Amino acid sequence: MRKLNAAFAAAVAIAAMSSFAPPAAAAIEYPWCVEFGGGEDGGSGRNCGFVSYEQCMLTARGMGGSCAQNLFYLDQVAKQRQSPRKRPRND
Repeated sequence: MRKLNAAFAAAVAIAAMSSFAPPAAAAIEYPWCVEFGGGEDGGSGRNCGFVSYEQCMLTARGMGGSCAQNLFYLDQVAKQRQSPRKRPRND
């Protein structure tokens, strides 16, 4: 019976520790995306991991794709530029 209780306690401890795992990092958006597709299998894709147009084009040429600005990145920049609202002071 003691072995069963010890095993149960160990299982509960392991389950509790694994529930405190850090959350996965959010995907980082960059300003340029490679858009490719139209292959034989009909698949397409998008990779928004490029910091410059030149870097994007080097990848796009090798994959037969094209580059476009990442609109989600532009939205992120606009949100970051908004100044936070200031609360009125109650003096």
